[in-house]
Amino acid sequence: MTEALERYFVPEPSKFPIFGSVALLLFGTGAALWVNHVPAGPWVFFAGIAILIYMLFGWFGTVVRESESGKYGHQVDTAFRWSMGWFIFSEVMFFAAFFGALFYVRVLAVPALSSGDNLSLLWQGYNGAWPNAGPNAAENFTPMGAWGIPAINTLILLSSGATLTWAHYGLLKGNRGQLKLGLLVTILLGAVFLALQAYEYIHAYAELNLRLDTGIYGSTFFMLTGFHGMHVTVGAIMLTVMLARAMAGHFTPDSHFGFEAAAWYWHFVDVVWLFLFVVVYWL
Repeated sequence: MTEALERYFVPEPSKFPIFGSVALLLFGTGAALWVNHVPAGPWVFFAGIAILIYMLFGWFGTVVRESESGKYGHQVDTAFRWSMGWFIFSEVMFFAAFFGALFYVRVLAVPALSSGDNLSLLWQGYNGAWPNAGPNAAENFTPMGAWGIPAINTLILLSSGATLTWAHYGLLKGNRGQLKLGLLVTILLGAVFLALQAYEYIHAYAELNLRLDTGIYGSTFFMLTGFHGMHVTVGAIMLTVMLARAMAGHFTPDSHFGFEAAAWYWHFVDVVWLFLFVVVYWL
């Protein structure tokens, strides 16, 4: 009986799943109303965001308190690791779909549409070259180069992966100062990355004439880099929570899955960026 209690934990009934469901309903409904210019759309949308934030703080706070009170054992830890692993796998598939779309249009669709009778289906002057500006081909634009802000951002993200690993080593050695400093530097590097990406977007619109509607090149560029930037934002928020928990005295060398989960996510974001840099910017 004692062994079963140590291995298994049954949480109390929670109100937060229903709050999450309501938040997503309002989020989706508000977005649909907003894009259709219904005045109530933004209010419904941000109400969903507010409820979602409340749910995240409440539910994750409950999990943290349960963990710190020693209620979780090996079985719960294993379940958390499997769950995080499958979540990251779903994110891999998410980006695989976007990379697949870029591969399809760049390698297959764009060249194929420039041959034979397909030209009659498109606009005058279409030549099947990449990058392709679509029907706006007459408007000159400059593709985003790799050796500038993208290369600097690559160095920043690689450095952030190293500082996060350094923080992890500090935690394993019981050096909490190293843990906190490594986390802080990682978060700051993530913030610099996002600031440079925002500047890159402003530069693209203002000086390169590269916009979201610049044909298939513009849409795939902003889709891939924008969603990656969103993931960097989420990862930085996760690491900020881990820093706050570390400052509150949470985590031990033997029990720190929350930190590990955030680190896994951040390293995943780093790897995705390497693919983005090569495929979107360099090639």
